[in-house]
Amino acid sequence: MLIGTYGLMAKKEPIKLVLSINVVSLGLVLFFVGLAYSPGKDVPIMPTDPVDPLPATLMLTTLVVDVAITSLALAIIMRMRRDGQ
Repeated sequence: MLIGTYGLMAKKEPIKLVLSINVVSLGLVLFFVGLAYSPGKDVPIMPTDPVDPLPATLMLTTLVVDVAITSLALAIIMRMRRDGQ
C-alpha cells in the first residue's frame, strides 16, 4: 500500500498513476481479508462454527469494480494519447 501511495505522489504519467491506484486498492483488499481471517473456523457450508462470508464477498466485489474502473481509465488514457492531448 505504501508503494502505491509513493507512486501516486511521485509519478506524473497517467498510466503509472492508474497502476499506483491499483496497487493501493489491492493492498487494502489484502488488509481487509487478513483482518477478517479467523483461524480454526470452517467454510460457511459446514454447520459448525462457520466463518462470516461477508468480508470475502465484499472484497471480491471490490476487485471486480477495480478492474472495471482500471479498464475505463486505461481506455480514456489511450483516447487522450491518440488525440494528442
